[in-house]
Amino acid sequence: MTETAPRPTLEAVAALAGVSRATVSRVVNGGEGVREPLVQRVRRAVEELGYVPNRAARSLVTRRHDAVAVVIAEPESRVFADPFFGLQLRGISKELTAHDSQLVLLLTEGRDDHARVARYLAGGHVDGALVFSLHLDDPLPGLIRGAGVPTVFGGRPDWSDASDRSVYVDSDNRGGARAAVRHLVSLGRKRIAHITGALDQTSAVDRLDGFRDVMGDADPGLIVESDFTPAGGERAMRELLDRQPDVDAVFAANDLTASGALRVLRECGRRVPEDVAVIGFDDMLPVADQTDPPLTTVRQDIEEMGRLMASLLLTGLDRGHHDQNAPDAPPGVILPTTLVRRGSA
Repeated sequence: MTETAPRPTLEAVAALAGVSRATVSRVVNGGEGVREPLVQRVRRAVEELGYVPNRAARSLVTRRHDAVAVVIAEPESRVFADPFFGLQLRGISKELTAHDSQLVLLLTEGRDDHARVARYLAGGHVDGALVFSLHLDDPLPGLIRGAGVPTVFGGRPDWSDASDRSVYVDSDNRGGARAAVRHLVSLGRKRIAHITGALDQTSAVDRLDGFRDVMGDADPGLIVESDFTPAGGERAMRELLDRQPDVDAVFAANDLTASGALRVLRECGRRVPEDVAVIGFDDMLPVADQTDPPLTTVRQDIEEMGRLMASLLLTGLDRGHHDQNAPDAPPGVILPTTLVRRGSA
Protein backbone atom coordinates (compact mmCIF):
# COMPACT_ATOMS: atom_id res chain seq x y z
CA MET A 1 0.00 0.00 0.00
CA THR A 2 1.32 3.43 -0.96
CA GLU A 3 1.58 5.85 1.93
CA THR A 4 0.12 9.30 1.37
CA ALA A 5 1.30 12.55 2.87
CA PRO A 6 -1.02 14.11 5.46
CA ARG A 7 -3.35 16.79 4.08
CA PRO A 8 -2.52 20.37 5.05
CA THR A 9 -4.74 21.69 7.83
CA LEU A 10 -6.29 25.05 8.62
CA GLU A 11 -3.80 25.35 11.45
CA ALA A 12 -0.88 24.90 9.03
CA VAL A 13 -2.25 27.57 6.72
CA ALA A 14 -2.79 29.92 9.68
CA ALA A 15 0.78 29.39 10.90
CA LEU A 16 2.28 30.05 7.46
CA ALA A 17 0.10 33.14 6.88
CA GLY A 18 0.66 34.47 10.41
CA VAL A 19 -3.05 34.80 11.14
CA SER A 20 -5.58 33.06 13.35
CA ARG A 21 -7.34 29.83 12.41
CA ALA A 22 -10.66 31.71 12.44
CA THR A 23 -9.33 34.19 9.86
CA VAL A 24 -8.25 31.36 7.56
CA SER A 25 -11.66 29.72 7.96
CA ARG A 26 -13.50 32.90 6.97
CA VAL A 27 -11.32 33.39 3.89
CA VAL A 28 -11.40 29.85 2.51
CA ASN A 29 -15.07 29.29 3.29
CA GLY A 30 -16.32 32.50 1.72
CA GLY A 31 -16.94 34.51 4.86
CA GLU A 32 -16.65 38.30 5.05
CA GLY A 33 -15.00 40.82 7.36
CA VAL A 34 -11.33 40.07 6.60
CA ARG A 35 -9.04 42.90 5.45
CA GLU A 36 -7.69 42.50 1.91
CA PRO A 37 -3.96 42.24 2.90
CA LEU A 38 -4.81 39.33 5.21
CA VAL A 39 -6.95 37.71 2.49
CA GLN A 40 -3.97 37.77 0.12
CA ARG A 41 -1.65 36.29 2.77
CA VAL A 42 -4.06 33.47 3.42
CA ARG A 43 -4.49 32.76 -0.29
CA ARG A 44 -0.73 32.62 -0.82
CA ALA A 45 -0.40 30.18 2.08
CA VAL A 46 -3.26 28.04 0.71
CA GLU A 47 -1.55 27.86 -2.69
CA GLU A 48 1.87 27.12 -1.25
CA LEU A 49 0.61 24.29 0.96
CA GLY A 50 -1.92 22.93 -1.53
CA TYR A 51 -4.70 23.21 1.03
CA VAL A 52 -8.14 22.00 -0.13
CA PRO A 53 -11.08 23.48 1.83
CA ASN A 54 -13.49 21.08 3.49
CA ARG A 55 -16.78 21.42 1.60
CA ALA A 56 -18.84 20.44 4.61
CA ALA A 57 -17.28 23.20 6.68
CA ARG A 58 -17.72 25.67 3.83
CA SER A 59 -21.42 24.87 3.53
CA LEU A 60 -21.91 25.65 7.23
CA VAL A 61 -20.60 29.15 6.58
CA THR A 62 -22.12 29.90 3.18
CA ARG A 63 -25.23 27.68 3.40
CA ARG A 64 -24.31 26.59 -0.11
CA HIS A 65 -23.43 23.08 -1.28
CA ASP A 66 -21.69 24.15 -4.51
CA ALA A 67 -23.68 21.49 -6.36
CA VAL A 68 -26.51 21.73 -8.88
CA ALA A 69 -28.83 18.92 -9.92
CA VAL A 70 -29.47 18.50 -13.65
CA VAL A 71 -32.74 16.62 -14.08
CA ILE A 72 -33.46 15.17 -17.53
CA ALA A 73 -36.93 13.72 -17.84
CA GLU A 74 -35.82 10.97 -20.21
CA PRO A 75 -34.49 7.43 -19.84
CA GLU A 76 -30.75 6.75 -20.00
CA SER A 77 -31.04 5.09 -23.41
CA ARG A 78 -32.43 8.30 -24.93
CA VAL A 79 -30.07 10.71 -23.18
CA PHE A 80 -26.87 8.98 -24.28
CA ALA A 81 -28.08 8.32 -27.84
CA ASP A 82 -29.16 11.88 -28.67
CA PRO A 83 -26.36 14.47 -29.18
CA PHE A 84 -28.77 17.23 -28.11
CA PHE A 85 -28.42 16.26 -24.47
CA GLY A 86 -24.64 16.06 -24.66
CA LEU A 87 -24.44 19.57 -26.10
CA GLN A 88 -26.76 20.97 -23.45
CA LEU A 89 -24.86 19.22 -20.66
CA ARG A 90 -21.58 20.58 -22.02
CA GLY A 91 -22.89 24.15 -21.78
CA ILE A 92 -24.17 23.54 -18.25
CA SER A 93 -20.94 21.88 -17.14
CA LYS A 94 -18.74 24.69 -18.46
CA GLU A 95 -20.73 27.32 -16.58
CA LEU A 96 -20.85 25.35 -13.33
CA THR A 97 -17.13 24.55 -13.52
CA ALA A 98 -16.32 28.23 -14.00
CA HIS A 99 -18.13 28.89 -10.72
CA ASP A 100 -16.59 25.94 -8.85
CA SER A 101 -19.90 24.10 -8.65
CA GLN A 102 -20.53 20.41 -9.20
CA LEU A 103 -23.03 18.86 -11.60
CA VAL A 104 -25.23 16.07 -10.25
CA LEU A 105 -27.03 14.25 -13.09
CA LEU A 106 -30.46 12.75 -12.37
CA LEU A 107 -32.33 10.76 -15.05
CA THR A 108 -35.85 9.37 -14.94
CA GLU A 109 -36.33 5.90 -16.40
CA GLY A 110 -40.01 5.97 -15.50
CA ARG A 111 -42.64 7.41 -13.22
CA ASP A 112 -41.27 5.49 -10.24
CA ASP A 113 -38.15 7.68 -10.42
CA HIS A 114 -40.01 10.96 -9.99
CA ALA A 115 -40.52 10.56 -6.26
CA ARG A 116 -36.86 9.56 -5.88
CA VAL A 117 -35.72 12.72 -7.66
CA ALA A 118 -38.05 14.87 -5.55
CA ARG A 119 -36.76 13.30 -2.32
CA TYR A 120 -33.17 13.93 -3.36
CA LEU A 121 -33.84 17.56 -4.19
CA ALA A 122 -35.72 18.12 -0.93
CA GLY A 123 -32.89 16.51 1.04
CA GLY A 124 -30.65 19.57 0.95
CA HIS A 125 -27.93 18.02 -1.25
CA VAL A 126 -27.88 20.72 -3.93
CA ASP A 127 -28.32 24.48 -4.25
CA GLY A 128 -30.76 24.30 -7.13
CA ALA A 129 -31.95 22.34 -10.15
CA LEU A 130 -31.83 22.62 -13.94
CA VAL A 131 -34.68 20.63 -15.49
CA PHE A 132 -35.32 19.90 -19.16
CA SER A 133 -37.03 17.60 -21.68
CA LEU A 134 -40.25 17.72 -19.68
CA HIS A 135 -43.48 16.22 -21.03
CA LEU A 136 -46.85 17.89 -20.63
CA ASP A 137 -48.26 15.32 -18.20
CA ASP A 138 -45.02 15.12 -16.23
CA PRO A 139 -45.48 15.45 -12.44
CA LEU A 140 -41.87 16.60 -11.98
CA PRO A 141 -42.55 20.37 -12.00
CA GLY A 142 -45.00 20.08 -9.13
CA LEU A 143 -42.75 17.71 -7.20
CA ILE A 144 -39.75 19.98 -7.69
CA ARG A 145 -41.74 23.01 -6.61
CA GLY A 146 -42.76 21.08 -3.51
CA ALA A 147 -39.10 20.31 -2.81
CA GLY A 148 -38.50 24.05 -2.47
CA VAL A 149 -35.32 24.30 -4.54
CA PRO A 150 -34.57 27.17 -6.94
CA THR A 151 -35.15 25.87 -10.47
CA VAL A 152 -34.54 26.90 -14.06
CA PHE A 153 -36.33 24.97 -16.80
CA GLY A 154 -35.12 24.16 -20.28
CA GLY A 155 -37.99 24.76 -22.68
CA ARG A 156 -41.18 26.79 -22.49
CA PRO A 157 -43.31 25.61 -19.55
CA ASP A 158 -46.84 24.51 -20.37
CA TRP A 159 -47.91 22.26 -17.53
CA SER A 160 -51.11 22.75 -15.59
CA ASP A 161 -49.56 24.40 -12.51
CA ALA A 162 -46.91 26.41 -14.34
CA SER A 163 -46.24 29.82 -12.83
CA ASP A 164 -46.12 32.94 -14.97
CA ARG A 165 -42.80 33.60 -13.23
CA SER A 166 -41.22 30.24 -14.04
CA VAL A 167 -37.63 30.87 -15.11
CA TYR A 168 -36.78 29.10 -18.35
CA VAL A 169 -34.54 29.16 -21.42
CA ASP A 170 -35.82 28.16 -24.84
CA SER A 171 -35.18 28.72 -28.53
CA ASP A 172 -37.51 30.43 -30.99
CA ASN A 173 -38.99 27.13 -32.12
CA ARG A 174 -42.00 28.64 -33.83
CA GLY A 175 -40.03 31.31 -35.65
CA GLY A 176 -37.41 28.80 -36.74
CA ALA A 177 -40.09 26.50 -38.13
CA ARG A 178 -41.63 29.39 -40.07
CA ALA A 179 -38.24 30.20 -41.61
CA ALA A 180 -37.75 26.57 -42.67
CA VAL A 181 -41.15 26.26 -44.32
CA ARG A 182 -40.89 29.66 -46.01
CA HIS A 183 -37.61 28.52 -47.53
CA LEU A 184 -39.29 25.41 -48.93
CA VAL A 185 -42.07 27.56 -50.37
CA SER A 186 -39.47 29.86 -51.96
CA LEU A 187 -38.02 26.82 -53.74
CA GLY A 188 -41.36 26.28 -55.42
CA ARG A 189 -42.38 23.24 -53.39
CA LYS A 190 -46.12 22.62 -53.35
CA ARG A 191 -46.65 19.46 -51.27
CA ILE A 192 -44.78 20.30 -48.08
CA ALA A 193 -45.07 17.82 -45.22
CA HIS A 194 -44.16 18.05 -41.57
CA ILE A 195 -42.86 15.20 -39.43
CA THR A 196 -43.47 16.39 -35.87
CA GLY A 197 -41.63 15.70 -32.67
CA ALA A 198 -43.29 14.25 -29.59
CA LEU A 199 -46.37 16.46 -29.23
CA ASP A 200 -46.38 16.17 -25.45
CA GLN A 201 -43.38 18.55 -25.48
CA THR A 202 -43.71 22.27 -26.09
CA SER A 203 -40.84 22.43 -28.59
CA ALA A 204 -42.66 20.03 -30.91
CA VAL A 205 -45.94 21.90 -30.50
CA ASP A 206 -44.27 25.23 -31.28
CA ARG A 207 -42.59 23.84 -34.41
CA LEU A 208 -45.90 22.40 -35.61
CA ASP A 209 -47.53 25.80 -35.01
CA GLY A 210 -44.75 27.45 -37.04
CA PHE A 211 -45.43 25.03 -39.91
CA ARG A 212 -49.13 25.87 -39.79
CA ASP A 213 -48.40 29.60 -39.66
CA VAL A 214 -46.99 29.33 -43.18
CA MET A 215 -49.03 26.49 -44.64
CA GLY A 216 -52.39 27.58 -43.25
CA ASP A 217 -55.01 24.95 -44.03
CA ALA A 218 -52.53 22.37 -45.34
CA ASP A 219 -53.77 18.86 -46.04
CA PRO A 220 -53.84 17.09 -42.62
CA GLY A 221 -52.40 14.05 -44.38
CA LEU A 222 -49.15 15.95 -44.79
CA ILE A 223 -48.59 16.05 -41.01
CA VAL A 224 -47.29 12.89 -39.35
CA GLU A 225 -46.53 12.64 -35.64
CA SER A 226 -43.14 11.23 -34.61
CA ASP A 227 -40.87 11.29 -31.58
CA PHE A 228 -37.59 13.15 -32.29
CA THR A 229 -35.70 9.88 -33.09
CA PRO A 230 -34.18 8.49 -36.32
CA ALA A 231 -36.42 5.41 -36.13
CA GLY A 232 -39.44 7.68 -35.71
CA GLY A 233 -38.36 9.65 -38.76
CA GLU A 234 -38.12 6.47 -40.79
CA ARG A 235 -41.59 5.31 -39.76
CA ALA A 236 -43.12 8.70 -40.46
CA MET A 237 -41.46 9.03 -43.87
CA ARG A 238 -42.73 5.62 -44.96
CA GLU A 239 -46.22 6.58 -43.84
CA LEU A 240 -46.00 9.85 -45.76
CA LEU A 241 -44.89 8.16 -48.98
CA ASP A 242 -47.67 5.59 -48.67
CA ARG A 243 -50.47 8.11 -48.30
CA GLN A 244 -48.96 11.18 -50.01
CA PRO A 245 -46.69 9.87 -52.80
CA ASP A 246 -46.52 13.30 -54.43
CA VAL A 247 -44.86 14.94 -51.41
CA ASP A 248 -42.01 17.16 -52.64
CA ALA A 249 -40.66 18.64 -49.36
CA VAL A 250 -40.39 17.66 -45.72
CA PHE A 251 -39.76 19.81 -42.66
CA ALA A 252 -38.66 17.45 -39.89
CA ALA A 253 -38.93 18.46 -36.23
CA ASN A 254 -35.24 17.76 -35.55
CA ASP A 255 -32.07 16.57 -37.26
CA LEU A 256 -32.36 13.00 -36.01
CA THR A 257 -35.87 12.73 -37.46
CA ALA A 258 -34.61 14.20 -40.73
CA SER A 259 -31.76 11.66 -40.87
CA GLY A 260 -34.29 8.83 -40.63
CA ALA A 261 -36.45 10.41 -43.33
CA LEU A 262 -33.43 10.77 -45.64
CA ARG A 263 -32.62 7.07 -45.32
CA VAL A 264 -36.14 6.07 -46.35
CA LEU A 265 -36.16 8.49 -49.30
CA ARG A 266 -32.87 7.01 -50.51
CA GLU A 267 -34.20 3.45 -50.13
CA CYS A 268 -37.29 4.41 -52.14
CA GLY A 269 -35.29 5.96 -54.96
CA ARG A 270 -36.31 9.56 -54.24
CA ARG A 271 -33.56 12.07 -54.97
CA VAL A 272 -32.83 14.78 -52.41
CA PRO A 273 -33.31 17.66 -53.05
CA GLU A 274 -34.37 17.14 -56.68
CA ASP A 275 -37.48 15.08 -55.88
CA VAL A 276 -37.96 15.85 -52.18
CA ALA A 277 -36.32 18.70 -50.27
CA VAL A 278 -35.64 18.07 -46.58
CA ILE A 279 -35.03 20.47 -43.69
CA GLY A 280 -34.31 19.56 -40.08
CA PHE A 281 -34.05 21.49 -36.82
CA ASP A 282 -31.14 21.83 -34.33
CA ASP A 283 -28.01 21.95 -36.53
CA MET A 284 -26.25 19.27 -34.52
CA LEU A 285 -23.06 18.94 -36.56
CA PRO A 286 -22.46 15.25 -35.76
CA VAL A 287 -25.77 14.64 -37.58
CA ALA A 288 -26.25 17.46 -40.08
CA ASP A 289 -22.76 17.25 -41.61
CA GLN A 290 -22.89 13.49 -42.04
CA THR A 291 -26.22 13.01 -43.77
CA ASP A 292 -26.31 12.42 -47.51
CA PRO A 293 -26.71 15.10 -48.74
CA PRO A 294 -25.65 17.43 -45.92
CA LEU A 295 -28.73 18.66 -44.09
CA THR A 296 -30.29 22.07 -44.41
CA THR A 297 -31.55 22.82 -40.93
CA VAL A 298 -32.59 25.44 -38.39
CA ARG A 299 -29.77 26.21 -36.00
CA GLN A 300 -30.40 26.68 -32.30
CA ASP A 301 -27.45 27.20 -29.95
CA ILE A 302 -27.98 24.16 -27.74
CA GLU A 303 -24.77 24.56 -25.76
CA GLU A 304 -25.57 28.22 -25.07
CA MET A 305 -29.03 27.22 -23.85
CA GLY A 306 -27.40 24.99 -21.24
CA ARG A 307 -24.85 27.61 -20.26
CA LEU A 308 -27.53 30.27 -19.87
CA MET A 309 -29.73 27.98 -17.76
CA ALA A 310 -26.84 27.47 -15.35
CA SER A 311 -25.97 31.17 -15.38
CA LEU A 312 -29.53 32.22 -14.51
CA LEU A 313 -29.64 29.75 -11.63
CA LEU A 314 -26.26 30.77 -10.22
CA THR A 315 -27.10 34.46 -10.54
CA GLY A 316 -30.30 33.93 -8.60
CA LEU A 317 -28.43 32.01 -5.90
CA ASP A 318 -25.78 34.73 -5.60
CA ARG A 319 -28.51 37.32 -5.14
CA GLY A 320 -30.15 35.22 -2.47
CA HIS A 321 -33.23 34.36 -4.55
CA HIS A 322 -34.22 31.19 -2.79
CA ASP A 323 -37.51 31.41 -4.66
CA GLN A 324 -36.86 31.52 -8.39
CA ASN A 325 -40.48 32.53 -8.87
CA ALA A 326 -40.04 35.69 -6.83
CA PRO A 327 -41.19 38.95 -8.48
CA ASP A 328 -37.62 40.07 -9.24
CA ALA A 329 -36.53 36.75 -10.76
CA PRO A 330 -35.64 36.96 -14.48
CA PRO A 331 -38.37 35.92 -16.92
CA GLY A 332 -38.05 33.31 -19.61
CA VAL A 333 -35.33 33.83 -22.20
CA ILE A 334 -35.92 32.95 -25.87
CA LEU A 335 -32.77 32.50 -27.97
CA PRO A 336 -32.87 33.23 -31.72
CA THR A 337 -32.68 30.58 -34.45
CA THR A 338 -31.21 30.78 -37.95
CA LEU A 339 -31.66 28.75 -41.13
CA VAL A 340 -28.46 27.01 -42.27
CA ARG A 341 -28.56 26.05 -45.94
CA ARG A 342 -26.78 22.91 -47.09
CA GLY A 343 -27.42 20.36 -49.80
CA SER A 344 -30.79 18.86 -48.81
CA ALA A 345 -32.92 21.95 -49.58
